[in-house]
Amino acid sequence: MKTALVSALLLALFLPVSAQTRRPERKSLIDRDPDVIHLAEHVKTPIELRVIKEATVFSDKNGKNKLGALAADQVVVLEAMTERAYKVRGKGTKHGISGWVGPHAFASKDPNFVENLKKLHARQIEVQALIDEKQVAIGMTPEEVDKARGTPTKTQVKQTEKGQTGRWEYIDYEQVSHYTTVRDPISGQIYRQLSHVTQEERGKTVVEFENGVVTALEESEQREGGGVKIVVPPVVFAW
Repeated sequence: MKTALVSALLLALFLPVSAQTRRPERKSLIDRDPDVIHLAEHVKTPIELRVIKEATVFSDKNGKNKLGALAADQVVVLEAMTERAYKVRGKGTKHGISGWVGPHAFASKDPNFVENLKKLHARQIEVQALIDEKQVAIGMTPEEVDKARGTPTKTQVKQTEKGQTGRWEYIDYEQVSHYTTVRDPISGQIYRQLSHVTQEERGKTVVEFENGVVTALEESEQREGGGVKIVVPPVVFAW
């Protein structure tokens, strides 16, 4: 029994710290529920909505668990959304409250705000799918390209009278092993021996921006799916 205990202690000592303390990775909010768009990740300016009438607040997007009521005549910030519900934080009829509310309770200075929010939701679902596949499309923003492909190999920015333009280059490399033929001096047998390893360019993607939106793509290697993908540019709200 002592031998088993000693073995267990030695195993714990020589295990990497990460292996001893490893916990399951927490998935992001969008990974846990792909139908929910969290606005802080996608809009630079908070989207404000005016509450035009008292409305029921739910703890879930499907409206099953009631939390309380959102008071009318106030302005709230939109935190997240699905195609059919908005998550906001504001004043309840008794105290502060945060949860999901139906679109019917809100209004905006922009008469097309409901239509625009639906466009935003559909766009971000499509963009997130591209990011997950590490793909870039015309219509994406620099922030979205960075999420999809990471830090570019080379960048170039130019300011003109019409605005700002930019060019990002992503170079994909692969390791290539090189061998030489060697004869064993004792046995006379001929065999291949690793000589050196080099990194060689496998493909290049050039992304061109104009005023914060991808306007052109150039790929030196054809990717699966073929063709340049296009998404709707970021939705502009007139709040």
